[in-house]
Amino acid sequence: MKSYYNILVRFHTFIFLRDKAVDKKIISFSKRWNYLIAETNAAYHDASVKLGISDSASIILYTICNSGGSCLLSEICLLSGIKKQTLNSAIRKLEENGIVYLEAVDGKKKSVCLTEKGKMFSEKTVRKIIQMENEILEEWTEAERRLYIELTEKFLNGLKEKTKLL
Repeated sequence: MKSYYNILVRFHTFIFLRDKAVDKKIISFSKRWNYLIAETNAAYHDASVKLGISDSASIILYTICNSGGSCLLSEICLLSGIKKQTLNSAIRKLEENGIVYLEAVDGKKKSVCLTEKGKMFSEKTVRKIIQMENEILEEWTEAERRLYIELTEKFLNGLKEKTKLL
């Protein structure tokens, strides 16, 4: 699955490699980090394939399940990083298959909700992915989980600040 984020990260590495003033340790770190992100994306893709579900459907249902069975369409777009056109197409397919339905909320907003069939389907697919993640995180210490979140947030905040300067 090629995501905008993945492309951005590869571009980021290219910039590092072009700038000879950057410490070689940072370049090495960046390459390793990009590799791990790509492998993580590939692992999620492999899990989706093994579960018989497309990447888009997997991400959408994952987001809905993490939101308690329904989620605003705008939030799915924001949280998933899926382009609006791709998102709408994937949701339409899920609707046609009886997995989700749309519900009007506060005028123009729409919520994507799991049907009963969708709840059962999610149990056989994305809930297994969520369970795998939970099992992995349970193997980590509380300090490791906290550190992972802190560093991820620190990087994200730095990236957002630097992006403002572009």
